[in-house]
Amino acid sequence: MSYLKQIRVTRIEQRPSDAWYDMSLRQLRNGEVCFYRVRDFLTGEWLFKTCRDKELGKVMVKAVKCPVGTRFAQLEGNTMLFQPSQREGWLYDIISLSRADENDRVSRKITDSLDEVPAIIRQNYDTQSYEEATGKKAPGKHWVTLTEMDDEKAMITLFVLERAWMLSSETPEQRLKTLQQEEKLKQKERRTEIDTGQTLMCPVCGDKFRLRHIEKETATRHAFRKS
Repeated sequence: MSYLKQIRVTRIEQRPSDAWYDMSLRQLRNGEVCFYRVRDFLTGEWLFKTCRDKELGKVMVKAVKCPVGTRFAQLEGNTMLFQPSQREGWLYDIISLSRADENDRVSRKITDSLDEVPAIIRQNYDTQSYEEATGKKAPGKHWVTLTEMDDEKAMITLFVLERAWMLSSETPEQRLKTLQQEEKLKQKERRTEIDTGQTLMCPVCGDKFRLRHIEKETATRHAFRKS
């Protein structure tokens, strides 16, 4: 099972023209702004905002609302910047992975080697050296991912992989196993259906229906079955 398919990214609002404050430029910028709801099987539910600066060709991804938890709370307001690469139509992001100390204080570390990049990122994103992607050298900027400039869902998913998954107390394998076990328990939930013997007739079409009493472990309900 593909883990990425278990991260559901849905756009819930699109603003063709809006403004935001760019911290790196220390100025207001204008462009398209979108909001996305994310349901991640491993970490929970998120709300993201994307800001597209067409003049500079950049896209900023911002975590607006995070799941419950001390570690995730520290990601609220965090941003990830995607900038033009040498490959036309593709943007690069410098790979920076979250980590937490024994007191749950969160920090980030830029990857020094390709081996430090999680396998799920290497397998699903084009990973290159900073020099290869940009044609420039810069100290401390070693590895980047490339994403198509219009694929904001892929950018948001990358944020979740780099920033959130690294802080999870469970591995993806453990979480999926837990979810599968919970689903099996739901399927085994006891269900008793009793025919009450009472019949009702529709006054419009004349069809007759029998009232049935249905009991489950957690609820009781009633239903009509056509006679």
